[in-house]
Amino acid sequence: MANAAHAFAALADPTRRAVFERLARGPRAVGELAKGLPVSRPAVSQHLAVLKEAGLVKDQADGTRRLYRIDPAGLGVIRAWLDRFWEDSLASFKTELEAAMRKEQRP
Repeated sequence: MANAAHAFAALADPTRRAVFERLARGPRAVGELAKGLPVSRPAVSQHLAVLKEAGLVKDQADGTRRLYRIDPAGLGVIRAWLDRFWEDSLASFKTELEAAMRKEQRP
């Protein structure tokens, strides 16, 4: 199961972020993901294992290769974590706005 701390830790590495961003364009095999990266295919496989353990990607067999794709559940964990801050900010804004409106309504 993914959690925000593991997801952010996995994405802290620039190579893993690059791999993850490439997966945003659709499912890819390790060889496709490794093209143009400054690391070997085995290194990309290791990065994918970290992303998978963090719940950010999943894979499935496609003949003799494995296709990797972003796992929406892992993104949901990150989004929920970020939404907390958005919701807190909106609640604070609402409180300030209501207080300002009450001040204006006083004689």
